[in-house]
This record gives sequence, structure tokens and C-alpha cells, in this order.
Amino acid sequence: TPTARSPTRAPSPPIKRLRAFHIIESTDITREAWVLTDEAKGYAAGGSREVHLVAAIPPEGASRAALKEEFGDVVFDIARKAAAKNKWIRFERGIVLRTVEDTTDEMQELLKRVENGEVVPDLIKELKRRKLVTKEKVIWYSLKKGPEFVVKRKTLATDVTREHLKSGDWKDLEFKDYNYEAQGQPIAIGYSQPLLEVREAIQNIFLEMGFSEMPTNMFVESSFWNFDALFQPQQHPARDSHDTFFLKAPATTTQLPDDYLEKVKQVHQSGGYGSKGYGYDWKRDEAEKNLLRTHTTAVSARMLYKLAQEEHFAPNS
Repeated sequence: TPTARSPTRAPSPPIKRLRAFHIIESTDITREAWVLTDEAKGYAAGGSREVHLVAAIPPEGASRAALKEEFGDVVFDIARKAAAKNKWIRFERGIVLRTVEDTTDEMQELLKRVENGEVVPDLIKELKRRKLVTKEKVIWYSLKKGPEFVVKRKTLATDVTREHLKSGDWKDLEFKDYNYEAQGQPIAIGYSQPLLEVREAIQNIFLEMGFSEMPTNMFVESSFWNFDALFQPQQHPARDSHDTFFLKAPATTTQLPDDYLEKVKQVHQSGGYGSKGYGYDWKRDEAEKNLLRTHTTAVSARMLYKLAQEEHFAPNS
């Protein structure tokens, strides 16, 4: 069975297309393999550092300082240790001397073997220590002929054109199977409305200053919080049925704070807190009527009352 290699998990486009047309059948085979790092690939192509170091040392030797300047401190240190381990160099009073005339770059040969997929378990430890190899998953594909296998694939038609209908060629065309699972082209979505962007910017400023948003999702409100707590008189035209939507069921509420309701009643009737009031007979029945909230200031009235009931209320720092 022929095999094909791929570095990725998803099938390559040619394999995917051939499999879709049932020309081939493929099976993924996942294996772990040692692969060269970028540094090691450079050594495999141009030779190891230790060989380059030995080649740079003249017969009379070279000073450590000169070699460090040529190779850099890090590269020189790595190459020096590897060359000394192979007994290619020795040191005398700060001078690096060659002990061999020619060197065989075994490291380069080893890296080429790994690059070609050869397994060298006894030498991997040294390569790992020098960070020249890393373990990765490699995907192989096992391929075999499919039920529709052909040596040369015929291009299938996807549409019936006007020319096909005029010439009658459509009768002899082979059409590609329709894929009902295919995703349509992504639809371009809309953009933010400029005023909404401004609103969001202002909202974020207050949130960053420590403010909290009030809950505004209670759309049914009592006339008390919507009107009376805001000191709008009960005979105000805005409270008529042609300006406000009143509920039939439940038509009224009984969940009103009696202590606060009494204070609001007194201000409406006779004034207080610097107000003269409206001087009329305030009715609780009118305040208990439920309606569709006409403004969010009603939420502010509720929230201010709620905060006033806290034992130790202080704004967020």
C-alpha cells in the first residue's frame, strides 16, 4: 500500500479531493518522530560548530580571545567543549592548538541520518542535550484504490449552462454530487451604529469610575414609582390613558412601602421639604395602578429609596 507523509493533522488538499470523489481511500497513521531543530538543520547543511572551530585554528594555534571574537562567546564555548571531547584540540597557556589534521564531521552525518527519518536511539540523548532534536507527531497516510478509482479523473459538471441546453450536451454530462452539508458563504454582518458607540463609550467611562448600572429590565411599574414618587400630581395629563398604557391584569399592586408612601402623600397634599405641595386629595388607589414604565427615572426613584434603607450607605470608591 503506498503511503504519503504530511506534517499536519488535516489531510492535504489533493488527498482530500481524491477521497471526496471515492477515487482513493486513506487512513491516517500518527507516529512520533525526532525532527531537527532550526539550529540542527543548519549544521546538517553546513557542518557542525566544532568542525568549523578546528578548521579556523592555524597550525601554530590561536588564542582564546581571537577565536571568541570570530565565533562569539556562546558558539565558541559550545564548539570548544565538543572539539575537546573528540580530542581534536588542546590548550596551552591560553592558546588553542589542533591535535588532528583532518576531522570527520560525525555530528553532521548523524543529523543527516535523523533528517532522513533514520532512528538512532543510542545517540538521541546527546542530540537532546544539545537541543538539536525535538519530538513531534508526524502524520502518514495509508492510501489504496477507492470504488471509483481511475487513472485520469474526469472533471464533473457543477452547473447546467445555457450553452448546454442549446446544444443538448447536458444529456451526456456527469454531474458532481450535491453536498447538502456544505456551509454557505459567510454573510457580512452589520456594523455598530455611531450613536450606540458613543453611548457605550460614555457608559464605560462611568463604569471605570466605579458606578454600577441600575436594573432596568422591569418594564411593568406602579404609578407610585413612575409618577407619585417623582412628585407628578395625580391629575397631570401625562397620567391619562391616552398617554400611558395601563395594565388590565394585574391592574394594581400592593407592594408599596407604607412609610415612604405616607411621606410622598403628605408632600403632594400639603408640601414639605421646602415645597408647598399641590393642595389636593391624594388617592392611594391611583398610585397602585400598574402601567408600562414610561421612563427609566422611575428606576432611579426605586434605587434611591432602596439605598436609603441601607444602614451604612456610601458611594463606591
